[in-house]
Amino acid sequence: MTSEQANAAAYWKANVRLITWSLIVWALVSYGFAMILRPMLAGISVGGTDLGFWFAQQGSIITFIGIIFHYAWRLNRLDKEYGVEE
Repeated sequence: MTSEQANAAAYWKANVRLITWSLIVWALVSYGFAMILRPMLAGISVGGTDLGFWFAQQGSIITFIGIIFHYAWRLNRLDKEYGVEE
């Protein structure tokens, strides 16, 4: 394996790790907080409704947008680190 192939393999390994963690955070917020943890979050009020409902309606969307920006920022750093920037 050449150093260029090793560099490409390391880049994609880091990219897949970033995608995996992004999906874990998304699933935790979307499913965990909104559905599974809703009974525990029911007593906490945010904006006139309980926190579990807020996560289901607004929090998961806001988190998803945050994940998109974090992924773009982190991928730009990975591109520079592995020398594959545009």
